[in-house]
Amino acid sequence: MTGILYLCATPIGNLEDITLRCIRILKEADIIAAEDTRQAIKLLNHFQIRKPLISYHEHNKYDKGKEIVELLKSGKNIALVSDAGMPAISDPGEELVRLCIDNDIEIIPLPGPSASLTALIVSGFSTRRFCFEGFLPSSNKERKERLKKLSNETRTIILYEAPHRLLDTLGEIMECFGNRRISVSREITKKFEETVRAEISGVIDIFKERAIKGEFVLIIEGMSEKELIDIELKKWDNISVEEHIAMYLQQGMDKKESIKRVAEDRKLPKKEVYKIGCNLERRTKDAIHKRYDGGSDIKNKS
Repeated sequence: MTGILYLCATPIGNLEDITLRCIRILKEADIIAAEDTRQAIKLLNHFQIRKPLISYHEHNKYDKGKEIVELLKSGKNIALVSDAGMPAISDPGEELVRLCIDNDIEIIPLPGPSASLTALIVSGFSTRRFCFEGFLPSSNKERKERLKKLSNETRTIILYEAPHRLLDTLGEIMECFGNRRISVSREITKKFEETVRAEISGVIDIFKERAIKGEFVLIIEGMSEKELIDIELKKWDNISVEEHIAMYLQQGMDKKESIKRVAEDRKLPKKEVYKIGCNLERRTKDAIHKRYDGGSDIKNKS
C-alpha cells in the first residue's frame, strides 16, 4: 500500500498554536519533509519529536519531489511542513501536492495557523469576499501590471511583503489604488505583534519613522461598487450613445445585442437606448436613400 502525505500546519510564531492532531501526526509519520530543516528541528525539539528529516524547498523541489513520491509509493507516511503556517501556500508544497495527485497518492490536510487569514480577520475589512495574492512579482513591470489589475478589485485584497520592500510597495499601491484604507500586520502571534490600520499615506508616515522589522501581511480594502460603476461610466464620457451603439454594430453585433450592451455599459434603461438606436437606424436609412436617389439622377441624366 502507498503511504499518505500529510500537510501539517505549524505555528507562525507562538508554539502554543499547534494542534494536538498535528503533534500526533508528526510523531506517527515515518518521515518529515521540511522547507527549512533548521526551523523544523526547533519545532520538533520543543515537542520532543525525533523523526528523519528531508529537505524540500524551492531550489530542490523537482528532484526531491520525485524522491518523496517514491518513498510514499513504498508505503512511507510523510508529513510536510513549511517554515511556518500552512504548507503549499506561497511555498513549493503546492508542487508536491500536484505530483502526489498525479500519482494517485492520498493527501490529508491538517488545518491550523495561517498568517493571511489571521491578518484578515483582525483588519476590520469585509471577510465575505476576499482574494489572496501572496507576494507581488519582483519585476517592476510585472508588479505595476498586477497592481493595475487589482486596483478595480471590489473584494478585500491580501498581500505578503518583506520588510525591506514595505515602503516601496505601499507607495506603488497608493499610486495605483489612490489613498485607500489598509491594515498592515506584522510579527503575527509573536512578542512584538502589531496591526496598523489607516489610509495608505498614514501607514507610510508611521513606518518611515521607525526601523522596519518582521514579515508583513497587507490587507487592502476593496473598491466600493459605486466607485467601480463611476470608473466604468467614465470610459464612455467621450462618445455619444449613438456612437456607442454604432461601435458595437461595426463589431458585428445585431441591433438588439448592441442596444443591450450599451444599456449595460452606461447603466441606462434599455428603452431609452432603444429610442436612440431607432433614431440612429432611421437616419442611416435616410442617408442610404439619399445616396441611392442621387445615383439614380446621375444615371438618368447620362
